Amino acid sequence: MNGSAGEPKVVCEHLWKVFGPNPEAIVDSPEADLPRDELMAKSGNVTAVADASFEVAAGEIFVVMGLSGSGKSTLVRCLTRLIEPTAGSIRVAGTDVSGADVEELRELRRRRVSMVFQHFGLLPNRRVRDNVSYGLEIAGVGRRERYERAEEVIDLVGLHGFGDSFPDELSGGMKQRVGLARALASDPEVLLLDEPFSALDPLIRAEMQTEVVRLQKQMDRTMVFITHDLREALQLGDRIAVMRDGRIVQIGTAAQLLDEPADDYIRDFTADVPRALVLTAGDVAEPLDPRRGTPDRTIDAQTLLRDCIPAVADGEGLCVVDGEGESLGFLGRGRVLEAIHGGQPAPEGT
Repeated sequence: MNGSAGEPKVVCEHLWKVFGPNPEAIVDSPEADLPRDELMAKSGNVTAVADASFEVAAGEIFVVMGLSGSGKSTLVRCLTRLIEPTAGSIRVAGTDVSGADVEELRELRRRRVSMVFQHFGLLPNRRVRDNVSYGLEIAGVGRRERYERAEEVIDLVGLHGFGDSFPDELSGGMKQRVGLARALASDPEVLLLDEPFSALDPLIRAEMQTEVVRLQKQMDRTMVFITHDLREALQLGDRIAVMRDGRIVQIGTAAQLLDEPADDYIRDFTADVPRALVLTAGDVAEPLDPRRGTPDRTIDAQTLLRDCIPAVADGEGLCVVDGEGESLGFLGRGRVLEAIHGGQPAPEGT
């Protein structure tokens, strides 16, 4: 049974995944805080995910970011029990994943949740149309209906006219679009994307990041996106969870990670981020002051700070508005420059 519109699409509470001979003994134990090499030497266990808790709202792009070995890919596989958790509770798209039986998990994976991986996994002997509709075929959907749906999502991901092509006739970016189309064909409520673009060259990767944002806005799907790339995380995520050694260190918006780092690890990690290319007008807007009135000129909340600079250069403030034109706050030149310089007053003469 699906959750109502106001309920989170993903709820993860105190999730643990420990690999080894006696994993349950590590959960919530003092040994769980030992460095991984010490824990391995002492017990033969490795903690991949430790006490992870978070919620993902409907329509949100929630990014889980961490370096290699941080536990992010293990975490996302636990969400549909591709990897069995050691402890904790998981609820996805209204299904109690922790207590689901085999048939309930099969239904969840077929119809309500789709996954996109780094490796495309396309069937080389099948045309694009058949690759995209493969999940529907397995689910027993008739040929005509599944082909009609395949054509819809092929067009949606920008591959119009390539339905009869074979995978080896496509570029890397096009293959990943086929992977996205296949994931979307079942009209899932939740998309889980595990480093889907890390094998692509930088230009195609940037193109696919833009595509994810476009698809999310157009289809209003909930996404959990895994990446090791901080800039990708900051650009895509409505919120970002940063993992280190199996634990979530901080969850927040791009602005919160940059301006309110939870510890030195986050502070050092984000130190070299070009803030003007990540933060937006909405991230740094100040509350409107009734005494000052509402500026006549407006700027969209999603505008990058880099693109706000010319608009505030004359010293006049702007009213920051959302997609519906509702006022969200005030943005002036001083605030833009302060945000770009990491919360410090801008150097004189700027």
